[in-house]
Amino acid sequence: MRRVHQPLPSAGAAYLDARGDGRALRVSWHAEAEVVVLSLWRDNVCTGSFQLALEDVPGLVDLLAARYGDAPDEWAVYPPDTEPIRQVRGGA
Repeated sequence: MRRVHQPLPSAGAAYLDARGDGRALRVSWHAEAEVVVLSLWRDNVCTGSFQLALEDVPGLVDLLAARYGDAPDEWAVYPPDTEPIRQVRGGA
């Protein structure tokens, strides 16, 4: 079942998909459940989510940082369409 848009939690961010078409990734911290939720959105409808255990966050961050270091030089600065569209206190 798809969920209709909910506001971001107090700690999180949203990123626009490079393909456009209303796609976005939301990242939200849920300390009470000890997870970070990565959710996929199309316009204002949640189409899927993944709960990452807090203990696994450093590994994901390390992987992304390591692979980013291998990226071509022209990727060194985020293009405007990949910056967080909204980042709130304590966001990722």
